[in-house]
Amino acid sequence: MWRWVRQQLGFDPPHQSDTRTIYIANRFPQYGHYTPQKFIDNRIISSKYTVWNFVPKNLFEQFRRVANFYFLIIFLVQLMIDTPTSPVTSGLPLFFVITVTAIKQGYEDWLRHISDNEVNGAPVYVVRSGGLVTTRSKNIRVGDIVRVAKNEIFPADLVLLSSDRLDGSCHVTTASLDGETNLKTHVAVPETAVLQTVANLDTLIAVVECQQPEADLYRFMGRMTITQQMEEIVRPLGPESLLLRGARLKNTKEIFGVAVYTGMETKMALNYKSKSQKRSAVEKSMNTFLIIYLIILISEAIISTILKYTWQAEEKWDEPWYNQKTEHQRNSSKILKFISDFLAFLVLYNFIIPISLYVTVELQKFLGSFFIGWDLDLYHEESDEKAQVNTSDLNEELGQVEYVFTDKTGTLTENEMQFRECSINGTKYQEINGRLVSEGPTPDSSEGNLSYLTSLSHVNNLSHLAAGSSFRTSPENGTELIKEHDLFFKAVSLCHTVQISSVQTDSIGDGPWQSSFAPAQLEYYASSPDEKALVEAAARFGVVFVGNSGEIMEVKTLGKLERYKLLHILEFDPDRRRMSVIVQAPSGEKLLFVKGAESSVLPECIGGEIEKTKIHVDEFALKGLRTLCMAYRQFTSKEYEEINRRLFEARTALQQREEKLAGVFQFIEKDLILLGATAVEDKLQDKVRETIEALRMAGIKVWVLTGDKHETAVSVSLSCGHFHRTMNILELLNQKSDSECAEKLGQLARRIREDHVIQHGLVVDGTSLSLALREHEKLFMDVCRHCSAVMCCRMAPLQKAKVIRLIKISPEKPITLAIGDGANDVSMIQEAHVGIGIMGKEGRQAARNSDYAIARFKFLSKLLFVHGHFYYIRIATLVQYFFYKNVCFITPQFLYQFYCLFSQQTLYDSVYLTLYNICFTSLPILIYSLLEQHIDPHVLQNKPTLYRDISKNRQLSMKTFLYWTTLGFSHAFIFFFGSYFLIGKDTSLLGNGQMFGNWTFGTLVFTVMVITVTAKMALETHFWTWINHLVTWGSILFYFVFSLFYGGILWPFLSSQNMYFVFIQLLSSGSAWFAIILMVFTCLFLDIVKKVFDRQFHPTNIEKAQMYSNTVAFSDEFIALQPLSRARNQLSKLRWKKIRVQSAQHMNLLKASTEGRTVGTC
Repeated sequence: MWRWVRQQLGFDPPHQSDTRTIYIANRFPQYGHYTPQKFIDNRIISSKYTVWNFVPKNLFEQFRRVANFYFLIIFLVQLMIDTPTSPVTSGLPLFFVITVTAIKQGYEDWLRHISDNEVNGAPVYVVRSGGLVTTRSKNIRVGDIVRVAKNEIFPADLVLLSSDRLDGSCHVTTASLDGETNLKTHVAVPETAVLQTVANLDTLIAVVECQQPEADLYRFMGRMTITQQMEEIVRPLGPESLLLRGARLKNTKEIFGVAVYTGMETKMALNYKSKSQKRSAVEKSMNTFLIIYLIILISEAIISTILKYTWQAEEKWDEPWYNQKTEHQRNSSKILKFISDFLAFLVLYNFIIPISLYVTVELQKFLGSFFIGWDLDLYHEESDEKAQVNTSDLNEELGQVEYVFTDKTGTLTENEMQFRECSINGTKYQEINGRLVSEGPTPDSSEGNLSYLTSLSHVNNLSHLAAGSSFRTSPENGTELIKEHDLFFKAVSLCHTVQISSVQTDSIGDGPWQSSFAPAQLEYYASSPDEKALVEAAARFGVVFVGNSGEIMEVKTLGKLERYKLLHILEFDPDRRRMSVIVQAPSGEKLLFVKGAESSVLPECIGGEIEKTKIHVDEFALKGLRTLCMAYRQFTSKEYEEINRRLFEARTALQQREEKLAGVFQFIEKDLILLGATAVEDKLQDKVRETIEALRMAGIKVWVLTGDKHETAVSVSLSCGHFHRTMNILELLNQKSDSECAEKLGQLARRIREDHVIQHGLVVDGTSLSLALREHEKLFMDVCRHCSAVMCCRMAPLQKAKVIRLIKISPEKPITLAIGDGANDVSMIQEAHVGIGIMGKEGRQAARNSDYAIARFKFLSKLLFVHGHFYYIRIATLVQYFFYKNVCFITPQFLYQFYCLFSQQTLYDSVYLTLYNICFTSLPILIYSLLEQHIDPHVLQNKPTLYRDISKNRQLSMKTFLYWTTLGFSHAFIFFFGSYFLIGKDTSLLGNGQMFGNWTFGTLVFTVMVITVTAKMALETHFWTWINHLVTWGSILFYFVFSLFYGGILWPFLSSQNMYFVFIQLLSSGSAWFAIILMVFTCLFLDIVKKVFDRQFHPTNIEKAQMYSNTVAFSDEFIALQPLSRARNQLSKLRWKKIRVQSAQHMNLLKASTEGRTVGTC
């Protein structure tokens, strides 16, 4: 425990050297004085606070705010010197603000702790003391041997020791790390692969030496030294031996591995960006405005102090007969007296800085965030997930987004590849209901004598094929199948690295080219999602890959089992962009099957329907499908002997192995016969294209950042509408040096300038991006800014975060949003101004570390265009209104000093000073900031261009700020001088002949002010509910009732009774009532005239939409803002005039016959 505490405080660094030595099972050497290295435990920490640092860290963050720090200083000043107001007037609101904010932030961090504890407390199996024991994930130590079963997630970074397979291999998916759902194969060293039981592993004596932790997911270097029979065997370790935390074990019953990196040192954790305090643009504007008001405050205090001493320069005013100085006051230092008076005026005017603004903003953000979770439109019924808010501090930032950075796999797509079409021997087919249908007319057409497959009569029949095939010619020609189709689907079934977990083949391949194959019978796992989809498609058409045993690959063709011997695999690499297999057919022929991108396969072909296939591939690409070409070559015995010899020499070479292999591969993969092409669709999530288009219309630039391959990413970008067909696609790929990268960037910049009329899209890979960001940031950013869409592929997690940071610090300083679903997206989610996690199939790391979590990408449009728009308008009005009403509050106090010889006499009673912001004027603006809907939500979502009107913080611009400030000063002058002219001539306004006094004058000003600022809030409200009516008119009523109660009783605990009977006397005067009505009308009349004039002659887009929305019937958007349970109850109670049922589970409520809008009850 003490060691853990020291590590948390930074006093006990866990390691010092450049490498780490790990004794497997922590069997340390018994000889000598060996001191084992210290490593951290396996805890994952995503929270920001601990029990020890919550108070100091939270207080530090809160007092970074200008208003909080300012009021702390004012409170201390009130404690130290004699001031006109009590320290309670500043200390109590400050304490309330700090406490409420701390509780809110503490609660949010407590939720993160719960999430962390769930991960850290997960049960795991560890080999200790010769047995398998159960412990918690957080208790795993470096050196422990951990057992992981099928479909479980690795709890730490493990070096694979053994699996249930004899060769020590296993398959994993790293979807939560790099976004790829394909299987990756990992292997153990031969000496440990045979240790498949706990008893055998207990005899293992071995040491692992490896590099210290680093963030690169694809880099690992180390070695294992195994001691067997007093002999040491050294084996190298690479990435293929390392199982990363967050990855999932697939297609393997169980594995054993030794933990080498734990906790926050795992590669997954190192790719998390450290959590930092995010601050919204609105909060930054608030701080700017507060500084301006602080300058106004200091200026007023200085002016008042100077005028006081100027006035007191005359002896009669320096020491009047009714206010004689004491001896101490006469002898005190004039400088100290000047400073004391300045501080006293500072305290007197300090309410111009609205401390209650912050607590109201905190409440608005916290309470307002529940509306996102209550929104039924953001609820995904299939997964039973509703939207989550992890950080409510950024609600209004949702309305300011200028860049969206999105992951691809699992965010834009469903991670489900589906076979759609293919081209075989120059004829194009598509799959319809499990059958391949050609482009020609179908049997259902008027030309009923034509077949599903047309133009096939020129091909030889295969007599061994059954007659029930869906590949059949017209009845006149009988049933025939062609050799090219047979060969094509055999190539698909053999040229891959697919694995099978179970085999049930009794009912597979019963009919030619259409079988009763059910996906549940064979569970395929592939190193590429395309391979899985293609092998499954071939199985549906009668050529079923049923597994491999050693070097034998078994394929069931139309019910007949065939065995092919796998001779060589020519692995895929990004330079060749293809893979190949060399197999020996049952007849003894040596065949090469090649599969790859059309740009790498077609140039090597010398036969087949090359031109027709090329046209078909282009057509597939236009549909956004992922394409691959299939080809083959038959070797003679002499050719194969030469190929086999060359491959052996290249693979055993110690120098330049990669270059030699590339040369041999090129020698083999030539003179090919083209078989055809496949088209696979990576199924997009629902409404992705519409969402991206809406984001574009809203003026938001969309970047796709993915770890996937270039071809795959571009294909999905085209299919989802990120790239348009009319775009000029620019590429920055495979750059090898800084100079080459700079030259390429210059070429791209020139092309953009030359073709400035058309839209451009940019594709860049991770390697080229690293070079561009190293030396050519400015040029790279210049190219990106002129591109309508940017797609970055082969991105490491930290590279994603660096790209976002580069955009954030650009001269425009745009607001960024990052959205993703895997652990590989956590860094960019935390780097962006707003981070959104998708609750998808890749785990919950992104959702846990995000600011907001949603179930589908399509929900992003409503989150931004409706919720973001509402939150921003609400809080922008809240901020401006707070400054306005505080200017109205304090300016009469400043003006009053001119009439009281700057004696620091307060115009208002101290109780009114304290309660003005807390009680009398707080609720109307709070309710407005929670419920206001200035435009129908349906209009906002269907007109994304309205989002542009609030971008770049327009509602908090300096122009708007000055308008509200000027309005506050003008209203304050009307309050003060209107009241002054009413009673300034010693007019008797009471029935008994008495005149108004000082406190009556101040109360009259205060009464007009409370009514006016509340009525001003009513003018700003567009969406009225019973709650708005209650708090608006209730606040005015409460002020009158409280004043009557407060001034009608002699309170024994008060030191002074200045307000006794004052308010009652004020209300007994008809002239006072007339003055109140006249001043309130005068203040608001000009404001009303301005609004009407602007709306009629210079309406903004939002005002036009408001007029339009008034004609639109209420939709279920309003109900969606209520809690789920209340919304459902509300639906059952309302009387709907028209209901249109769209599906069994979804009803679109068109129009309610009730009078009030249902959101009024939320």
